[in-house]
Amino acid sequence: MDTPIQLIVGLGNPGSEYELTRHNAGADFVTEVARQHGTTMTPEKKFFGQVAQVSINNRPVRLIIPTTFMNRSGQAVGAIANFYKIPTEAILVAHDELDMEPGIAKLKIGGGHGGHNGLRDMISALANNKNFARLRLGIGHPGNAKQVASYVLKKAPADDFNKTEDAIYQAVKVLPQLVQGEWNSAMKELHT
Repeated sequence: MDTPIQLIVGLGNPGSEYELTRHNAGADFVTEVARQHGTTMTPEKKFFGQVAQVSINNRPVRLIIPTTFMNRSGQAVGAIANFYKIPTEAILVAHDELDMEPGIAKLKIGGGHGGHNGLRDMISALANNKNFARLRLGIGHPGNAKQVASYVLKKAPADDFNKTEDAIYQAVKVLPQLVQGEWNSAMKELHT
């Protein structure tokens, strides 16, 4: 894929009780992108989220953290993508990933939702187009499927939290390549 990224979505749940929980790793990533570019996210009702615009490699990149709950993330993404005519292939979605350990960040293009309700709703909102890019931020797995819901909504222990923070910083470093559409070099740098 060589489509330059125009929109970065950070999945999470709104409200102070969900701040810095494992499920909000994607939202934490977008918050960090905004911070490193000297801007803050501001609420925008028509996009059902907090938004900002940054310049990366002299290209405008829109940021959004949906303020709907996770399972309604598509409402925000559909609204902003339609408004700015952003093709699905130019969207990067940052989200928590149970199947990877904390500290691991991986890029992926397309694919299913893997049981992630935020991704499931986005695919539906984008007319079942799955061809958006994903930044998967590892949070680890509790070891038992019945414990997943409570696990993702808890804050991680300090060691895991710090590993996830580090993965976020590493992922921010490859954004200039993603904005240029240089997927192979971004993946190579992030995945090694």
